[in-house]
Amino acid sequence: MRIAVLNEVSACSRNIDILNALRGFDCEVFNLGMTCAEEHPQLTYIHTGLMAAMLLNLGAADFVIGGCGTGQGFLISAMQYPGVFCGLISEPSDAYLFSLINDGNCISLPLLKGYGWAGELNLKFVFEKLFDGERGSGYPKSRSESQKASRKLLAQVSKASHKEIIGILKDIPADVVSTIAKSKKFVDFIEKYAEDNVLKAEILNLFNEVQK
Repeated sequence: MRIAVLNEVSACSRNIDILNALRGFDCEVFNLGMTCAEEHPQLTYIHTGLMAAMLLNLGAADFVIGGCGTGQGFLISAMQYPGVFCGLISEPSDAYLFSLINDGNCISLPLLKGYGWAGELNLKFVFEKLFDGERGSGYPKSRSESQKASRKLLAQVSKASHKEIIGILKDIPADVVSTIAKSKKFVDFIEKYAEDNVLKAEILNLFNEVQK
């Protein structure tokens, strides 16, 4: 599994904690957001939410780990876009149930609010439960078939209630897209790992246009 980590500016100091907590899992981890407050471009949850959507819609990442001070901002931002199924995860039981019931592809972590002593241990336990068990298998087992049906229906609702992401990118304020386009590691990752299709070409062309 290819996991993208997207820290925004307010909680970028927690980036190293997330990376450390992900060690030992059977996955490839790519650090594509902010690592320190002095890094440029300066990415807010507005940017990282959109970046998560691009990665998932391009097939460049299988799963995205993001967040912000409370976790609410990134959650709301990411859920504006098609194909993103994000959950606010504060503790291990949240992660376990989100994986089994909701089978999401993105999580938002509260990285300042309530992040106290042993916060890095909580992250480790969150990831252990997030990747424990068969995603989408249901909980409790007696509700498994109903939950699978709801998850399938939700994907259909998401597709019907959003326009395609390239249209969104062209309609939102250009400075949002141009800021993301300045992140070389993000653009390089898309060029290397995104599925070679029309969407990839359109997004890379748009990145070039907004920087002219």
